[in-house]
Parts: sequence; structure tokens; C-alpha cells
Amino acid sequence: MNKVILMGRLTKDPEVKQTPSNIAVCSFTVACDRRFKGQNGERQTDFISCVAWRQQATLLGNYFHKGSRIAVVGTLQSRSYDDQNGQKRYVTEVVVDEIEFIDTKADGQGYQGAGAASAQQAAPMTPPAPAQMAPQTPPPAQQIDPGFEASMDSDDSSSLPFDVLGF
Repeated sequence: MNKVILMGRLTKDPEVKQTPSNIAVCSFTVACDRRFKGQNGERQTDFISCVAWRQQATLLGNYFHKGSRIAVVGTLQSRSYDDQNGQKRYVTEVVVDEIEFIDTKADGQGYQGAGAASAQQAAPMTPPAPAQMAPQTPPPAQQIDPGFEASMDSDDSSSLPFDVLGF
């Protein structure tokens, strides 16, 4: 099983790029504090490289910025490539499957894309009017086989391929 779950803060504003085949991709780093404090009493921080594709990349670019708290679920992937000098480079990163907002709009952190209004200027969310919240009744269940219910009442177990043991 290969599953990574991270929660931390973005180290810089996410930058969404397009591949030659027009697919959105966003590489970013999440700063995650370790659980325990070091000998000096401070928590150490790990900086985890991540990459998001398609809708996840677009979501990051539109709603997250440097310092935003974020939760990421994905898989750990290693790859290598040759840099401009011909040297082989190795990269280990989290390929993002899911992104969760940790900050709320009221925190003044998350939900702000480039050029978005600040949390104080944003219009407050209002609940829908009671008429809009009327419960919807599901359609009645349809009986597919009208003879099915009648066959369930039958006590004839002689045609079953196993012993019923008095039930």
C-alpha cells in the first residue's frame, strides 16, 4: 500500500502550468511540523514536495496561497531525470489524489485566489430560505418481479440445493 496523508502550510503561492498537451500541473511544497519537539524545545519542520494534476492543480492555483493550511492525500513516487548539465537527478514527491481546505474563509487565509477580495470584504454566506430547503421525497420503490414477494412466503424448501436445518 502506498498512501501519504499530509497536513501543513504552503511554502509559496502555487503556480499552475500547462503541459504541451494542455494539462494543468502544479508543483508545490508543504511545510509539516513534526509531532515532537527537539532537544532545544522547538519543533522541526519537514518540507515535502508535492505535484497536483488537472482539477487539483487548478483548485490550488485558484484558492490557495503562501501560508494556507492544506491537507493532502496522495501516493509517494520516485523518479529521475537528467538535468541541463547531463547529471542524473532523483526526485521523491507526493502525487496528489485529494486536497482539503483546512483554513476557512473567516480565517482570512484560505479561499483567496490571486486578486480575490479579503475575508473582511467578502460577502457573508447566508443560508438558503426555508422554502428552498423543503425536503424532497424520493420516488416510490418499484417492484421489479411481482412474484418475488409471494415466493418468499413459501415454506417449500425441498427445491433448495442445501439443507435448511429447520429454519
